[in-house]
Amino acid sequence: MRSPILTVVIPVFNEHSTIGEVIRRVQAVAVEKEIVVVDDGSTDGTRELLQEMAQNLARSTGETPKCPNLRFFFQGRNCGKGAALRRGFSEAKGHIVLVQDADLELDPAEYPALLAPIMAGKADVVFGSRFLGNAKGNVPFRYRLANKILTTTSNLLTSLSLTDVWTGYKVFRREILSGIDLREDRFGFEPEFTAKVARKKWRVLEIPVSYERRSIKKGKKIRLRDGVKGMWSTLRYSLFG
Repeated sequence: MRSPILTVVIPVFNEHSTIGEVIRRVQAVAVEKEIVVVDDGSTDGTRELLQEMAQNLARSTGETPKCPNLRFFFQGRNCGKGAALRRGFSEAKGHIVLVQDADLELDPAEYPALLAPIMAGKADVVFGSRFLGNAKGNVPFRYRLANKILTTTSNLLTSLSLTDVWTGYKVFRREILSGIDLREDRFGFEPEFTAKVARKKWRVLEIPVSYERRSIKKGKKIRLRDGVKGMWSTLRYSLFG
């Protein structure tokens, strides 16, 4: 079968209340695509929900149409976002790969703007920045400050000029994956990916995106301690490859 234009990889961990809507919004985007959903050992009912979706697709009828572009994979245990993404990347068939978080903080309706620079041959990698230009983001000061420190450190070490290394939206030509060896299991994926893309001299561009932040109480996973680990990953992969 002909490869689709886009593979959307969705890593999922305990997102029972949002994953269905995320998949619906991604499906609604008018671009030829496949959707690869990787459950990372969810324990809140998300795993069972996705398994039910997969079973329903397998026995689709006229009332429940088939979605041949939607595939589900289940990790044996919770290993982290980076590990789930590696699994999803290994299954990707699209010419372009896009990372989509499962928490509704970022809007799939912005895919056309994110894809445009790559499809026009102007970039190999696109980051969706929450802080660039007129991007709309409700980010508390402490998180904004932590992001600024991490992004500035990354820029100094990689010679890039980014505003948001830790954005959830990373879009890139699939062939990039064959040139980098991703190892981080958790949120260290973000600076690791950035450092290794920079080392390979791929063309990186940022596009402003809107952002609807949710609180820790509502399920946000990343913590300030992840920022400390992120600094180590930034130094490790920028300095030592």
